[in-house]
Amino acid sequence: MIKSAFEEDVREPEEIKEEFEKLEFQLFRMQENMKEIAKDAEIVGIDQTKDDKWVIVSAVDDGNICKLMVNDCERAYRGTWDFSILAQYKEEDTIHIGDIKGPANQGYGSICMNFLKEIARDKNIPFITGDIAKRDWDHVERLVHFYSKHDFNVTVDYDEKSGEIEWNDGNA
Repeated sequence: MIKSAFEEDVREPEEIKEEFEKLEFQLFRMQENMKEIAKDAEIVGIDQTKDDKWVIVSAVDDGNICKLMVNDCERAYRGTWDFSILAQYKEEDTIHIGDIKGPANQGYGSICMNFLKEIARDKNIPFITGDIAKRDWDHVERLVHFYSKHDFNVTVDYDEKSGEIEWNDGNA
């Protein structure tokens, strides 16, 4: 059933209380995790996944390599991230994605990709590139969908089991 803008979202008080307590816990965990993560990386933002889970986005960037990491706020930070994108600055106009690690279909990849594009824009870098390798072949269609969703041009050679991605920001 589709609700109109005038219909109220009617929920039981227990349900509202449970949701509030869950959010309150995530906020507490976020504060604690940010203190720990900030010891090793720069906090670049917070965001919500497609399932409305709060995450902390951090980066380690030495001007040559940029690693974006996501940590969820449902668990205590123990020195490891839940998802990461590792990229290298190539020439003056390109960031090249070297590796993406973490679970699929959590929304972490989209969060990291949006932050990587923001970094590119902040640094006036118009291109983000990457490769699709044989090791990715068991999930190549998921990769094509992911990169296409993020406005990348995706070229795949199904015979050679390889491919290339390129994002061009016309605003940089």
